[in-house]
Amino acid sequence: MRTQSVIALFFAVCMLAGCASPAERESGPLNFLLITADDLEWSSVGAYGSKVDDITPNLDRLASEGIRFTNAHVTIAVCQPSRQTLMTGRFPHNIGAPGFDPIADEVPILQESLREAGYLNGIIGKTAHLKPVERFGWDLSPDPDNPGAGIWMDDLGKGRDINLYKSYLTEFLTKAKTEERPFWLMLNTHDPHRPFFSRGGEDFQYPVSREYSPEEIEVPGFLPDLPEIREELATYYTSAHRADDIIGAVLDILDDEGFRDNTLVMFLSDNGASFPFAKANTYLNSTKTPWIVRFPGATTPGTVDSTHFISSIDYMPTVLEAAGLSEVANMDGHSFLSVLSGERQEWRNSVFTEFNRPWSRISLHMRGIQNKDFGYIYNPFFGSRKVTMESLSGLTWKAMVEAGKSDQAVQDRVDLFQDRVPEELYAYGTDPDALVNLIDDPEYAGVLAELRQELANEMFMTRDSLLGQFETKFGITGVPILRKPSTDRSPGS
Repeated sequence: MRTQSVIALFFAVCMLAGCASPAERESGPLNFLLITADDLEWSSVGAYGSKVDDITPNLDRLASEGIRFTNAHVTIAVCQPSRQTLMTGRFPHNIGAPGFDPIADEVPILQESLREAGYLNGIIGKTAHLKPVERFGWDLSPDPDNPGAGIWMDDLGKGRDINLYKSYLTEFLTKAKTEERPFWLMLNTHDPHRPFFSRGGEDFQYPVSREYSPEEIEVPGFLPDLPEIREELATYYTSAHRADDIIGAVLDILDDEGFRDNTLVMFLSDNGASFPFAKANTYLNSTKTPWIVRFPGATTPGTVDSTHFISSIDYMPTVLEAAGLSEVANMDGHSFLSVLSGERQEWRNSVFTEFNRPWSRISLHMRGIQNKDFGYIYNPFFGSRKVTMESLSGLTWKAMVEAGKSDQAVQDRVDLFQDRVPEELYAYGTDPDALVNLIDDPEYAGVLAELRQELANEMFMTRDSLLGQFETKFGITGVPILRKPSTDRSPGS
């Protein structure tokens, strides 16, 4: 009981200091469960409009029990930097880790604040995508010779074995009960990341509860409808369904162990699917994520929020506020805790996104700004290299290249993906799949000018090293943006 008394004392002191929050609940200190899927396209979720039969029944149930956001984005559409953004509240270019790099030592991480408050911290899956591992110091690890390392992919049957997920989750919740400590847990499915079901060899052939055929699936609008693409998408949707099975088992165990009423559950995908024009880019279908929150006593079941733009930089400040902990300085994001209970926030109506590949011989960077109606992309690498990435490794890209030999529309898509253009402008309100680039259309010259300026402002506020060349190229200057007053900071601080 000593640990529980320490936690109670902490929250009592916090209340006296004026930082009382939903952490003070009748059922005890608030717990946190963050569930992520790997490379799950937002439109693949039933609650977000997928027409594929029975594709995500467990995520759909979670959405019916809480709130789902239709304007939620990750800051960068690739695994490690996307997840590290969640743990720092900062853009990748502000944590010393624009790509697959460890977070800089001087950048605070969420686990440090939670650990100081007595929280049990755990991670199941995708452990290698939060670095340096020793800074996180996870409280659950199967290797006694490597304490604090967390649960790795190979500990979970390549991240596809539902029984291993269930076992480790039960072990973690038992530890929380035994030690009488509130917990924060990140549980990551490795599906539907490549290799998809039936294409990864024996090591990845874990059972699925449903296998989809090419005739049953839905081809996203950003891809052409070709037989080979349908074949690969069928294996992707089968993998997505297996991820949903794991999520359903996790939620059932959480409820069965008695943690439902005092656990804030959030679900999102780290980025779009590993297909051309999705993952590892800055299109709408690259960074838009299915973000679902269940917060008993706060969220109204079945709520759909199509008003607020939220970003992965907002996760850490939201958790800190919900836990009643002090805000960490210099975060780029802001808490959206009040939105979960129905309040309005008026200060953000767009999101700034990025992609970085600084480790290549020729760097490949992208910057984007998106609002409800339009999206603007700046490609500073234009003319220096062709785009190559993981999403080109399967049947889909090969089919597009082959089809392009006799179909000019498909060839135009192939050319754009590999060679790009300096700027792209899309009317996402009517063209969410980014099929028509409006950059040279005089009718949208005013929109283009506004979004260029808005991107420059975001780059200025976040101290983006690409700002100088952007300002020089277009003859504009980034200016300060009015942020939420309580969390303003000066650029460069």
